[in-house]
Amino acid sequence: MPTVLVTGGCGFIGSNFVRHLLATDPTAAVINLDALTYAGNLANLTDLSGNERYTFIKGDITDRETVRNAMGRGVTDVIHFAAESHVDRSIQDSGPFLRTNVLGTQVLLDAAREFKVSKYVQVSTDEVYGSLGATGLFTEETPLHPNSPYSASKAGADLLVQAYQHTFGLPAVITRCSNNYGPYQFPEKLIPLFVTRLLNDETVPVYGDGQQVRDWIHVLDHCRGVEAAWRRGRPGEVYNFGGRCEMANLDLTRLLLRLLEKPDTLIQYVADRLGHDRRYAIDCTKAERELGWAPQETFDAGLRDTIAWYRANAAWVAAIKNKDYMSYYEKQYGSVK
Repeated sequence: MPTVLVTGGCGFIGSNFVRHLLATDPTAAVINLDALTYAGNLANLTDLSGNERYTFIKGDITDRETVRNAMGRGVTDVIHFAAESHVDRSIQDSGPFLRTNVLGTQVLLDAAREFKVSKYVQVSTDEVYGSLGATGLFTEETPLHPNSPYSASKAGADLLVQAYQHTFGLPAVITRCSNNYGPYQFPEKLIPLFVTRLLNDETVPVYGDGQQVRDWIHVLDHCRGVEAAWRRGRPGEVYNFGGRCEMANLDLTRLLLRLLEKPDTLIQYVADRLGHDRRYAIDCTKAERELGWAPQETFDAGLRDTIAWYRANAAWVAAIKNKDYMSYYEKQYGSVK
């Protein structure tokens, strides 16, 4: 029976993964270690209250004793989601990103070695590859070329994982994924930000000319990929996950307007982000071939389901907006990753 330490399990992707794993594997137990910073939300997992296979620990991954105490509860595997992930915030202050994403990863790696885990999964991002031109795809062999403090911190963490795997033989794999969307996403990222604003007939910000291209993947497809990398990934390998769904931000904005039956006049063009990457696109052939994984959610159905979730969970959104930290969100309109 695996006991998996999931870091950042109260965040968007982490909470979806915890729920997915417990629902699909009756032998698995999860220990969720989360510091409950602004994007970590206990309400994301209220449905697991009373589940004997789920344990929550509030703690910071940079605190060695907290991590060791969590690992000492019989942890067999580590899946590391916890990260500062908002690009705009990293441009304003990179300190928290280096602390959590790099030093926190070092603490986890040391604990994983000490407790001799069976598998360590580092959940990373396609942003470590930098920006693509008009053609081509990121593969696992694409050189790292991060262009924001956020992506640089994630690339640094990835290199630490590779170093521990090579030097110490740590059974570690790295996953890199394109833009996620789905339920429980903090409304500073493009889709939940735009959906929640449009539902209130508020304007939505489009950076620059809106022609930045992103590949979109439903969060549950990503969770299935992380699980596959944990169960079947080869130590030392990197696996890319994408939705094979490229779309310019402006086209996505107009699609959301149509689905929500809102006018184009709600588009507000704003100054572009500093150093904004132009295009990301993922080649996930390796994950399909080696892990038996493939995206299952179509973008049309997934987007409609996501809109329906935010409609049905207005209280969840309202609770977030009542927090003091949302003043940043209101001023900056959030991130258009």
